[in-house]
Amino acid sequence: MDKGRIIQSLSGYFDVLAHQEVYRTRARGNFRNKKETPLVGDWVEFKADNQQEGYLLKILARKNSLIRPPMANIDRAIVVTACRQPDLSTNLLDRQLAALAQNEIQPMLYFSKADLLTAPEKEELERLVAYYQRFYPCFIFEGESSAEIESQFLGQVENSVIVVMGQTGAGKSTFLNTIAPELQLETAEVSKALSRGKHTTRKVTLRKIAGNLIADTPGFSSFDVLDVKKEELPLLYPDFVELQDGCKYRGCLHLKEPKCAVKQAYEAGEILASRYENYVQFQSDLAKRKPKYN
Repeated sequence: MDKGRIIQSLSGYFDVLAHQEVYRTRARGNFRNKKETPLVGDWVEFKADNQQEGYLLKILARKNSLIRPPMANIDRAIVVTACRQPDLSTNLLDRQLAALAQNEIQPMLYFSKADLLTAPEKEELERLVAYYQRFYPCFIFEGESSAEIESQFLGQVENSVIVVMGQTGAGKSTFLNTIAPELQLETAEVSKALSRGKHTTRKVTLRKIAGNLIADTPGFSSFDVLDVKKEELPLLYPDFVELQDGCKYRGCLHLKEPKCAVKQAYEAGEILASRYENYVQFQSDLAKRKPKYN
């Protein structure tokens, strides 16, 4: 029996990195019986007679996990958001940020394709990014060199597991090709008819880049409703958390409560309008969610 980390999952096989070697393994039936699914990033116990024929024995305790993308034990996330083709969606961005906060994963925001914007659109983007920059590291890509991008995102990071995530066609593979040209990852044009990209990445793979393990992941066109309680959602917003002590009621949901500091800030234009309006929608989605019974 040995211990290693899953670095790739594809078609029922799991590649496990242990002692600088990669072992191809399969999960035994007891995982299905226990309704456990091994994820890329998992630390596992496994047994292998050789590098091509092994099987997983046990998934070790996780510090976190995501459903989309399906990964575990993540330290940081680079959230790639396209400014054009497909159009920027703050709703999707805020869903991702809340999911990352729930799992205590530090996000870095990368706004791609800014060179496709008109001058007025660029000004609007800069106002939007200036708000997010107060709470998250942000970077707008306009044709910078690979050295600049690598310094921005990886200069202060080492020995971390980093996931590159975002909607289909946002430019995740292009981002990785910029900082690690030797990868030569496949990229594709965005469909003008559908304003969405093709799924060029079909698997999750951790790759050694600049002293970190970085994953390129399949894109998505939607992001599921958050699996949190309504009382927990406000705590996933750093901009709301810094104001909550000014609310009249402890545990304020920032919806219909009187003398709510968050609502007052929104009405005064101090909170990004789309940010608060997305939050209200998420709370509505949570209220409509069917209860789970164990």
